[in-house]
Amino acid sequence: MRKLVLTFILSFVGIFSFAQIEGKWKTIDDETGKPKSIVEIFKKNDGKYYGKIVQLLIKPENNNCVKCKDDRKNKPLIGLEIIRGLSKDGNEFGGGTITNPKDGKSYKTEIVRDGNTLKVKALILGIAVKTQTWHKVD
Repeated sequence: MRKLVLTFILSFVGIFSFAQIEGKWKTIDDETGKPKSIVEIFKKNDGKYYGKIVQLLIKPENNNCVKCKDDRKNKPLIGLEIIRGLSKDGNEFGGGTITNPKDGKSYKTEIVRDGNTLKVKALILGIAVKTQTWHKVD
């Protein structure tokens, strides 16, 4: 009986943590395949998820988001909120946006956790135009 309860608790914890995206994630550059930055994803009081750059692993052309078109224009990349307004829906997180600081463009986004990785999709008209794999940072 004790083993059964322990197994149940551990499997519940596993399922619970599997669907969480909060924490620090290493982003990978699409073009070079090299680690680019560390993004921290967190939940705000509005119940939605946000992500900000907390560390740069590659020296950028500019330390500020010069191509951003909204309130992030010319803001430092460190601390820049690149993910905004994600809502949890089962194992997926969607309904928010992701901004690429390199070109300043924002896209609707959908994120799915798969073990210690996140599949981060940039969407145009509901179709994934770009998918990145981010890796969990301990």
